[in-house]
Amino acid sequence: MAWEIRHSRTAYENPWIRVREDQVVRPDGADGVYGVVELRQPAVFVVALTEDDEVVLVTVDRHTTGRSTEVPAGGTDGEDPFVAAQRELVEETGYSAARWEHVGSMQALNGVCEAPEHVFVARGLTRAEATGHHEEGISEVRTVPFAEVLAMVRRGEITDGETVAALMYAALHLGRVH
Repeated sequence: MAWEIRHSRTAYENPWIRVREDQVVRPDGADGVYGVVELRQPAVFVVALTEDDEVVLVTVDRHTTGRSTEVPAGGTDGEDPFVAAQRELVEETGYSAARWEHVGSMQALNGVCEAPEHVFVARGLTRAEATGHHEEGISEVRTVPFAEVLAMVRRGEITDGETVAALMYAALHLGRVH
């Protein structure tokens, strides 16, 4: 049996998210309440690689979880995901890329969210001017060898789930894991 929605109401909304409360019938037939966060626009994640096989990482202070090491990412703001990925890379890191590949799509926190996301690998990096460091809370942009980035995940130094997933898509695409 699938989930049945009996009634749905908006509990909260702003320009970026909507929180919906659904009165449901669960798969076991019991009544329930389910809260869903809907992102207004899909997000993009960029695994940017230097010619030396280093990944560009940002350190950002998140309101929700504090200091976090992540790949550049952000909302599409209604743009095509590829255009948004290009913009986010420049804004957050000061790099632009000559070569782009869409390597996967995913859903974030699909137990409580409707949050579509797109992952890109960017190569052929050149320096541009970063425009969003302060607005985004980014305190550091650095490059780390790909193998060391995977070790950072293993050691629990990269804990952002979307970054971990984006790195996995990139690793699969690049033939680093099978």
